[in-house]
Amino acid sequence: MNSTSVITPAAAPLAVESDLQIAGDILSVQHLLQPAREHPATVAEFAGLARSIAANRAEWEHLVEYDATTRWYHRLRTGPGYEVWLLSWVPGQGSGRHDHGASSGVLTVLDGELTEHGPRGALTLGAGAQRVFAPGYAHEVVNDTLEGAVSLHVYFPGLTEMPMHSCSPARREHVPA
Repeated sequence: MNSTSVITPAAAPLAVESDLQIAGDILSVQHLLQPAREHPATVAEFAGLARSIAANRAEWEHLVEYDATTRWYHRLRTGPGYEVWLLSWVPGQGSGRHDHGASSGVLTVLDGELTEHGPRGALTLGAGAQRVFAPGYAHEVVNDTLEGAVSLHVYFPGLTEMPMHSCSPARREHVPA
């Protein structure tokens, strides 16, 4: 055998896996997350846009209001094919179980803590946490804490519908058998 030969086992086929296949979640692989461009076009770029807005508290902090009677929201920015919303949550407020129609999205918690009830159960999201979802993904977001919370939502394309679903996962967990 010369020095340029490579030995590969004949019985083991070579599998080529992407970083995403190995990691499973693009948000958990920091080197795949892209910095925000002026006009994002990929999921990673929309996540980057949300992170850059989150880091610039001066852009959004003075706009936040808390409303005990209804969820407060403010459209913070629009761009070609997307929009960015700022939401506040008083203790106990929730979104109800819903999806986002044809829109994909990125949810980023800016302050406080929110609980997402989705197909895989409940997930607690602290400040800085991000969730990415595809069109038709149904979930409910709730502030289960005793403190206010603030979140940022990027929808692409812009949100045109938010169909509500009849039963929330949070309520389903408490239904007696």
